[in-house]
Amino acid sequence: MLVTPEDPSLLDGLRRLEAESDARLAGGETRLGWKAGFGTAAAMAKLGTSGPLAGFLTETTLGASGATFDVSDWAKPVLEPEVAVRLAADIEAGADRSQIAAAVGAVGAAIELVDLGAAGDDPGAMLAANLFHRAVLLGDLAPLAPGNALADVRVDVRSAGADHALGADPAAVLGDLIDVLASMASLLAPTSYRLRAGDVIITGAAVPPFMLEGGEEVDVRVGDSRVSARVA
Repeated sequence: MLVTPEDPSLLDGLRRLEAESDARLAGGETRLGWKAGFGTAAAMAKLGTSGPLAGFLTETTLGASGATFDVSDWAKPVLEPEVAVRLAADIEAGADRSQIAAAVGAVGAAIELVDLGAAGDDPGAMLAANLFHRAVLLGDLAPLAPGNALADVRVDVRSAGADHALGADPAAVLGDLIDVLASMASLLAPTSYRLRAGDVIITGAAVPPFMLEGGEEVDVRVGDSRVSARVA
Protein backbone atom coordinates (compact mmCIF):
# COMPACT_ATOMS: atom_id res chain seq x y z
CA MET A 1 0.00 0.00 0.00
CA LEU A 2 3.02 2.31 -0.03
CA VAL A 3 2.91 5.26 -2.41
CA THR A 4 6.14 6.21 -4.15
CA PRO A 5 5.52 9.55 -5.86
CA GLU A 6 7.50 8.90 -9.04
CA ASP A 7 4.78 10.16 -11.37
CA PRO A 8 5.55 13.73 -12.54
CA SER A 9 2.00 14.85 -11.73
CA LEU A 10 2.30 13.56 -8.17
CA LEU A 11 5.66 15.24 -7.68
CA ASP A 12 4.31 18.53 -9.03
CA GLY A 13 1.29 18.25 -6.74
CA LEU A 14 3.53 17.57 -3.75
CA ARG A 15 5.69 20.60 -4.55
CA ARG A 16 2.61 22.80 -4.79
CA LEU A 17 1.21 21.36 -1.56
CA GLU A 18 4.53 22.02 0.15
CA ALA A 19 4.66 25.61 -1.16
CA GLU A 20 1.12 26.32 0.05
CA SER A 21 1.85 24.87 3.49
CA ASP A 22 5.09 26.87 3.71
CA ALA A 23 3.24 30.06 2.81
CA ARG A 24 0.51 29.52 5.39
CA LEU A 25 2.96 28.74 8.16
CA ALA A 26 5.07 31.76 7.21
CA GLY A 27 1.89 33.84 7.35
CA GLY A 28 1.32 32.92 10.99
CA GLU A 29 -0.80 29.78 10.86
CA THR A 30 0.09 27.02 13.34
CA ARG A 31 0.79 23.51 12.13
CA LEU A 32 -1.69 20.90 13.34
CA GLY A 33 -0.75 17.86 11.28
CA TRP A 34 -1.94 15.93 8.24
CA LYS A 35 -4.97 14.35 6.64
CA ALA A 36 -5.22 11.19 4.58
CA GLY A 37 -7.69 11.10 1.73
CA PHE A 38 -8.79 9.13 -1.31
CA GLY A 39 -7.47 5.95 0.29
CA THR A 40 -10.38 3.60 -0.37
CA ALA A 41 -9.97 0.78 -2.87
CA ALA A 42 -12.43 2.47 -5.24
CA ALA A 43 -10.67 5.84 -5.05
CA MET A 44 -7.23 4.32 -5.59
CA ALA A 45 -8.45 2.30 -8.57
CA LYS A 46 -9.91 5.45 -10.12
CA LEU A 47 -6.78 7.54 -9.53
CA GLY A 48 -4.25 4.83 -10.30
CA THR A 49 -2.62 5.20 -6.88
CA SER A 50 -1.59 2.55 -4.38
CA GLY A 51 -2.19 4.40 -1.12
CA PRO A 52 -3.91 7.47 0.32
CA LEU A 53 -2.98 10.99 -0.67
CA ALA A 54 -2.02 13.55 1.99
CA GLY A 55 -3.03 17.09 2.85
CA PHE A 56 -1.82 19.43 5.57
CA LEU A 57 -3.80 20.72 8.55
CA THR A 58 -3.33 23.98 10.43
CA GLU A 59 -5.21 25.23 13.47
CA THR A 60 -6.94 27.82 11.28
CA THR A 61 -9.46 25.21 10.11
CA LEU A 62 -9.82 23.51 13.52
CA GLY A 63 -13.40 23.89 14.75
CA ALA A 64 -15.00 23.20 18.10
CA SER A 65 -17.10 20.11 18.66
CA GLY A 66 -20.76 20.97 18.21
CA ALA A 67 -20.03 23.79 15.77
CA THR A 68 -22.50 24.61 13.02
CA PHE A 69 -21.27 24.99 9.45
CA ASP A 70 -22.95 26.90 6.64
CA VAL A 71 -22.11 25.05 3.44
CA SER A 72 -24.66 26.79 1.23
CA ASP A 73 -21.98 28.21 -1.06
CA TRP A 74 -19.98 24.96 -1.33
CA ALA A 75 -20.22 23.07 -4.61
CA LYS A 76 -20.27 19.53 -3.15
CA PRO A 77 -20.07 19.54 0.66
CA VAL A 78 -19.13 16.26 2.33
CA LEU A 79 -18.73 15.28 5.99
CA GLU A 80 -16.40 12.42 6.90
CA PRO A 81 -16.35 10.57 10.27
CA GLU A 82 -12.72 9.69 10.93
CA VAL A 83 -10.19 8.32 13.39
CA ALA A 84 -7.54 10.79 14.53
CA VAL A 85 -4.15 9.90 15.96
CA ARG A 86 -1.56 12.08 17.68
CA LEU A 87 2.04 11.01 17.21
CA ALA A 88 4.36 10.62 20.16
CA ALA A 89 7.38 10.05 17.90
CA ASP A 90 8.40 10.75 14.31
CA ILE A 91 7.48 8.30 11.56
CA GLU A 92 10.09 8.13 8.83
CA ALA A 93 9.58 6.65 5.38
CA GLY A 94 10.40 2.95 5.56
CA ALA A 95 9.58 2.60 9.26
CA ASP A 96 8.43 -0.89 10.16
CA ARG A 97 5.07 -1.74 11.69
CA SER A 98 6.34 -1.93 15.25
CA GLN A 99 7.96 1.51 14.96
CA ILE A 100 4.78 3.03 13.58
CA ALA A 101 2.60 1.41 16.24
CA ALA A 102 4.93 2.70 18.96
CA ALA A 103 4.76 6.21 17.49
CA VAL A 104 0.98 6.44 17.95
CA GLY A 105 0.58 8.29 21.23
CA ALA A 106 -3.16 8.98 21.32
CA VAL A 107 -6.33 8.18 19.40
CA GLY A 108 -9.77 9.78 19.17
CA ALA A 109 -12.75 10.75 17.07
CA ALA A 110 -12.62 13.30 14.28
CA ILE A 111 -14.86 14.91 11.68
CA GLU A 112 -13.61 16.49 8.50
CA LEU A 113 -15.57 18.66 6.10
CA VAL A 114 -14.47 18.90 2.48
CA ASP A 115 -15.82 20.49 -0.68
CA LEU A 116 -15.43 18.00 -3.51
CA GLY A 117 -16.85 20.29 -6.15
CA ALA A 118 -13.50 20.62 -7.91
CA ALA A 119 -12.45 16.99 -7.52
CA GLY A 120 -11.40 15.31 -10.73
CA ASP A 121 -9.22 12.29 -11.36
CA ASP A 122 -5.74 13.88 -11.31
CA PRO A 123 -4.04 13.01 -8.01
CA GLY A 124 -1.43 15.72 -8.52
CA ALA A 125 -4.13 18.38 -8.82
CA MET A 126 -5.81 16.95 -5.72
CA LEU A 127 -2.59 17.29 -3.75
CA ALA A 128 -2.18 20.86 -4.98
CA ALA A 129 -5.73 21.60 -3.76
CA ASN A 130 -4.91 20.15 -0.31
CA LEU A 131 -7.49 17.42 -0.92
CA PHE A 132 -10.29 20.01 -0.77
CA HIS A 133 -10.05 20.37 3.01
CA ARG A 134 -12.33 22.94 4.67
CA ALA A 135 -12.59 22.11 8.38
CA VAL A 136 -11.64 19.54 11.01
CA LEU A 137 -13.11 18.85 14.45
CA LEU A 138 -11.43 16.68 17.05
CA GLY A 139 -12.63 14.82 20.11
CA ASP A 140 -10.36 14.26 23.08
CA LEU A 141 -7.34 12.18 22.09
CA ALA A 142 -6.17 9.58 24.61
CA PRO A 143 -3.68 6.68 24.68
CA LEU A 144 -5.01 3.30 23.67
CA ALA A 145 -6.01 1.11 26.60
CA PRO A 146 -3.34 -1.41 27.67
CA GLY A 147 -3.40 -4.44 25.44
CA ASN A 148 -5.22 -2.65 22.62
CA ALA A 149 -3.81 -1.81 19.22
CA LEU A 150 -4.77 0.61 16.48
CA ALA A 151 -6.40 -2.33 14.70
CA ASP A 152 -8.84 -2.64 17.63
CA VAL A 153 -10.26 0.87 17.19
CA ARG A 154 -13.95 1.00 16.30
CA VAL A 155 -16.17 3.92 15.31
CA ASP A 156 -19.78 4.72 16.22
CA VAL A 157 -21.67 7.28 14.15
CA ARG A 158 -25.11 8.75 14.85
CA SER A 159 -27.01 11.13 12.64
CA ALA A 160 -30.09 13.10 13.71
CA GLY A 161 -30.28 10.97 16.85
CA ALA A 162 -30.35 7.65 14.98
CA ASP A 163 -27.61 5.06 14.61
CA HIS A 164 -25.76 5.39 11.32
CA ALA A 165 -22.92 2.95 12.04
CA LEU A 166 -22.02 1.09 15.22
CA GLY A 167 -18.74 -0.65 15.91
CA ALA A 168 -17.45 0.13 12.42
CA ASP A 169 -13.95 -1.13 11.66
CA PRO A 170 -12.01 1.59 9.76
CA ALA A 171 -9.88 -1.12 8.15
CA ALA A 172 -12.93 -2.37 6.26
CA VAL A 173 -12.92 0.91 4.31
CA LEU A 174 -9.34 2.19 4.52
CA GLY A 175 -7.23 -0.88 5.13
CA ASP A 176 -4.90 -1.24 8.10
CA LEU A 177 -4.36 2.19 9.71
CA ILE A 178 -0.69 1.34 10.31
CA ASP A 179 -0.39 0.97 6.53
CA VAL A 180 -2.16 4.31 6.06
CA LEU A 181 0.46 6.04 8.24
CA ALA A 182 3.30 4.21 6.49
CA SER A 183 1.98 5.27 3.11
CA MET A 184 1.69 8.91 4.14
CA ALA A 185 5.28 8.90 5.41
CA SER A 186 6.41 7.46 2.07
CA LEU A 187 4.40 10.00 0.07
CA LEU A 188 5.89 12.97 1.95
CA ALA A 189 9.47 11.74 1.63
CA PRO A 190 10.31 13.94 -1.42
CA THR A 191 9.23 17.08 0.46
CA SER A 192 10.76 18.90 3.42
CA TYR A 193 7.92 17.62 5.59
CA ARG A 194 7.73 14.49 7.70
CA LEU A 195 5.25 12.93 10.11
CA ARG A 196 6.54 14.45 13.34
CA ALA A 197 5.90 13.93 17.04
CA GLY A 198 2.96 16.09 18.04
CA ASP A 199 1.28 15.92 14.63
CA VAL A 200 -2.42 15.08 14.58
CA ILE A 201 -3.32 12.89 11.62
CA ILE A 202 -6.86 12.20 10.50
CA THR A 203 -6.81 8.91 8.65
CA GLY A 204 -9.69 9.15 6.17
CA ALA A 205 -13.42 8.44 6.17
CA ALA A 206 -13.90 5.42 8.43
CA VAL A 207 -17.46 4.89 7.17
CA PRO A 208 -19.10 6.10 3.94
CA PRO A 209 -19.22 9.89 4.14
CA PHE A 210 -22.28 12.11 4.33
CA MET A 211 -23.18 14.03 1.18
CA LEU A 212 -24.58 17.16 2.78
CA GLU A 213 -27.83 18.85 1.87
CA GLY A 214 -28.28 20.94 5.03
CA GLY A 215 -29.76 20.20 8.43
CA GLU A 216 -27.53 17.25 9.25
CA GLU A 217 -26.36 16.59 12.81
CA VAL A 218 -23.57 14.02 13.06
CA ASP A 219 -22.00 12.57 16.20
CA VAL A 220 -18.83 10.43 16.03
CA ARG A 221 -17.40 8.34 18.86
CA VAL A 222 -14.16 6.42 19.17
CA GLY A 223 -14.11 4.81 22.59
CA ASP A 224 -14.69 7.63 25.09
CA SER A 225 -13.77 10.28 22.52
CA ARG A 226 -16.71 12.14 20.98
CA VAL A 227 -17.07 14.94 18.44
CA SER A 228 -20.14 16.36 16.72
CA ALA A 229 -20.99 18.82 13.96
CA ARG A 230 -24.13 20.43 12.59
CA VAL A 231 -24.81 21.69 9.11
CA ALA A 232 -26.92 24.78 8.56
